[in-house]
Amino acid sequence: MRLRPTTCFVLLLALLCGNGHAESIKAVTEDTSYSYLQDGRVGGPASRVVEAMLQRAGLDDYSLALYPWARAYDMALQQPNVLIYLIARTPEREPLFKWLGEVTRIEYHVYKLRGQPDIQVRTLADAKHYSIGVLRDDVRHQYLQAEGFTKLVIAAHNRDNFRRLLNRQVQLVPMPERDAMLLSAEAGVDYASLERVYTLDALTSGLYMAYSHATADAIVARSRAAFDSLKSEGLLTQLMNGKEEP
Repeated sequence: MRLRPTTCFVLLLALLCGNGHAESIKAVTEDTSYSYLQDGRVGGPASRVVEAMLQRAGLDDYSLALYPWARAYDMALQQPNVLIYLIARTPEREPLFKWLGEVTRIEYHVYKLRGQPDIQVRTLADAKHYSIGVLRDDVRHQYLQAEGFTKLVIAAHNRDNFRRLLNRQVQLVPMPERDAMLLSAEAGVDYASLERVYTLDALTSGLYMAYSHATADAIVARSRAAFDSLKSEGLLTQLMNGKEEP
């Protein structure tokens, strides 16, 4: 007898579940164009993916919360049963977490305000001459610090960095185009008032979900199986494009 894919997944999930007791999962993230407060609860396309995955995995005891990135990152480093999303998977972070699948890919562009001919960035070294707004403990902060940048202005939230750029308190801000467009709209400014001057190619990477290292392997396996099923059925793309899971 040939089993249907759905039946195979249910059997796999049953085997992974075993007789273990239910665990409460805390999914943590930051305020971005992929995750944000919506009608008083954490929403956004990445949050929809997380909820769909956890429900498929039978991990119904969960909560979603927004924090400044540094706090969310620290929670995922220190506490069990913490799921952090969306997080860039770098060689430095590889041993620190238990990784699930790639949700999307990202590029970070360096922006300045248009109409500032005195700010010229043709190479990464050129950018060292200017003040740059970064998010505390974010991959951009870690990368630029490792590259010897000394004029970093650190903030807890992306909106703080963007506000500083608009107020000319920093000269450059690295961010994805999607975030730059969203923050421009929120601030009531034309996205065209920004000028992309450089792309941090070294940071182009996948954005993942990852569990804290102290999380049980059985939970990670159940979640990974559920994520893989969402992806294979095309539901990951649908959810990231704003559609609800059928």
